[in-house]
Amino acid sequence: MTRTLVWFRDDLRTADHPALHAACVRAAEAGEGSGAGSGDVVALYVLDEVSPGVRALGGAVKWWLHGALESLEERLRGLGVPLLVRSGDPARLVPELAEALGVDRVHWSRRYGGPERDVDAGIKGRLSAQGVTPESFPSSLLHEPWTVETQNGGSYKVFTPFWREVGARSQEDPLPEPRPVAEYERVAGAVSGSGVSRGSVSDLDLRPTAPDWAGGLRRTWDPTESGGHRRLETFLQEKVDDYDESRDRPELDGTSGLSPYLRFGQLSPRQVWTAAHEEAPEQASGFLSELGWREFCWHLLYHFPQMPHRNLKAQFDAYPWSTRREQPELFRAWARGETGFAWVDAGQRELWDTGHMHNRVRMASASLLIKNFGIDWREGEAWFWDTLVDADAASNPANWQWVAGCGADVAPYFRIFNPERQLERFDPKHRYVARWIPELGTDDYPEPVVDLAESRREALAHYESIRGR
Repeated sequence: MTRTLVWFRDDLRTADHPALHAACVRAAEAGEGSGAGSGDVVALYVLDEVSPGVRALGGAVKWWLHGALESLEERLRGLGVPLLVRSGDPARLVPELAEALGVDRVHWSRRYGGPERDVDAGIKGRLSAQGVTPESFPSSLLHEPWTVETQNGGSYKVFTPFWREVGARSQEDPLPEPRPVAEYERVAGAVSGSGVSRGSVSDLDLRPTAPDWAGGLRRTWDPTESGGHRRLETFLQEKVDDYDESRDRPELDGTSGLSPYLRFGQLSPRQVWTAAHEEAPEQASGFLSELGWREFCWHLLYHFPQMPHRNLKAQFDAYPWSTRREQPELFRAWARGETGFAWVDAGQRELWDTGHMHNRVRMASASLLIKNFGIDWREGEAWFWDTLVDADAASNPANWQWVAGCGADVAPYFRIFNPERQLERFDPKHRYVARWIPELGTDDYPEPVVDLAESRREALAHYESIRGR
């Protein structure tokens, strides 16, 4: 008898899942000619908030995770694969469960953050010592970071040449969803017979209750694998033709809305890439470059695992940013959408209500906090980490460092977004800001909390003082 444990992380789907697919193929091959019950698969999810260096999830991401796990559990049931749910230290739980279940193999999708790789390497060693074969698979990127190098053998630090290289490569077709491998009740009964409880998603306490602040998230999102495929299909059929023109206009709803599904692996980048090339090969290049930016961020994190908390450009360590504790009123005004700059305030209120903010507005909002308020980019990154449903360990810090000027870019120190000009350019009829700021134009709406011109001069002076370090 063979039994494979598939450990799910940020890959909460059943289609185009190499680790799950290989486990199901193995179970099916074990059953050929041997009768029913010769091979099966058990799935596992561990909410890890204790491993050293692994970042605890933010509130909005936890809300999404609950729905994603419920969706995954239902789809796995159809394949005859029970899902075990745990919270705690995977370095202890994965080997213990492997032993209790009598599995001979453990599969998982590779991760690319430094602390996560350390966790996985440790578990791989413990499983091997137990006589259990661990095997990892590519899953979350188009190409793994160590396979993409410059001509000099180094890693790319600028997006355009990176995407020129990666975008020109061919992609393998996505894997289909596996066929059912066993009768669900039989495998679930075998798990119980091993003395192992399955646990439940509700045990993880992922959704808010007192207060329940997630009403806007529920109205906005369907956090399921099928919901991701519907979003992708709708975008390619109805929006991609106008994407290059509408992507910067938040009132037009011209973006794909796929980022949280990619963040949780409910859609794989290979599925998105293939669907775009099959359904809209002429129109999809601009959209796919956004998929490329996500890829680039993960490559950066792999090569610079300190990216979530350290400046990629060391000279910015001398920049005199302040903290939210030193500027509590400014930070509070920014977080609540009460800065007096409608473009930013609308975005911050959209974020609080829906767990999402249009990317064009994100850039201006981050720029205002960092460059006009003089507050450290890490403070804003932490706020987004807690409030975005698509916050991930690579894109979130990479985007904040890009805006701050300390990240992966050529010469960005002078890039300071003017929120008033952004408003007139990308929301000229003020439809977006009016939706999120009902008191706009009345005495209840605050005056701007900083002078844009003066604070811009101060930021440029600070940047100039650290150049060349």
